[in-house]
Amino acid sequence: MSTPPPTIEPLRRRPCALAWRRPALLLGVLVAMSAGAYVLPGGSIMRRMVAAREGVSFSSLKADGSLHFYGPGAREAGTALGLPTDKPDLEVDGSVYIRPPGRCRFEAKPTEGNLVASVFSGGRKRVEGTEIPALSEAVRELCSLLTARSRDELEAHLTSLGIDPRTTSLARFGGEVVYVLGTPGEGSPQFWVYKDGFRPARLRHKEGKGPEWDLRLQDYASSATGEMLPRSIEVWRGGERLLRFTALSGDTRSKPADSLF
Repeated sequence: MSTPPPTIEPLRRRPCALAWRRPALLLGVLVAMSAGAYVLPGGSIMRRMVAAREGVSFSSLKADGSLHFYGPGAREAGTALGLPTDKPDLEVDGSVYIRPPGRCRFEAKPTEGNLVASVFSGGRKRVEGTEIPALSEAVRELCSLLTARSRDELEAHLTSLGIDPRTTSLARFGGEVVYVLGTPGEGSPQFWVYKDGFRPARLRHKEGKGPEWDLRLQDYASSATGEMLPRSIEVWRGGERLLRFTALSGDTRSKPADSLF
């Protein structure tokens, strides 16, 4: 007699613990995403930025470095400095002076040619020599952002540039996360602040119907200037880079004469 084949009973599916946990896991992920996407209100961002600047104590700062002009900026700088204007770029020595509150000076110093300085003091601009527009833009915004004494003062300046500081979002700049104050979208006036450290990162605005100005500040951890001044300062206009200042040394012991401001 042949042996009958063994009976195979169907496997019974047991409830999977993971299946019961999925809704809870999904809820946890959503909660984490919501927490990570939280953006501080504009008032809090500005207040923390001003407090961070107050933590960097110095009575005066002089930073020396290289000042590089590009494209249209090179032509404008060449004309003002008495240098050739037919080259795509131009490099000279540069110096930035900051005396809080509210007094700043940016110099372009060629080995041969004319010294040009843009000064911003007490909310007023002054130029020594023939004005270089990118230099004036840099010193005005640097002074307004780095020496603001209160949230209200900073907010008033941003508002004067058409920036809505109450509208905030997140973005990335130079590989770092930044808070964006202002209406989202390309072409909108905006102020960017590094999320880590609350340092000024970028400022975009227009003057009337003119092209957009774009100030970019990077590297607050250099051995030259540390948190007092970003190592790299760039000015763009209408999508073209005009100027880049690279700080090579910093001095907080010098006492620049009042006449410089």
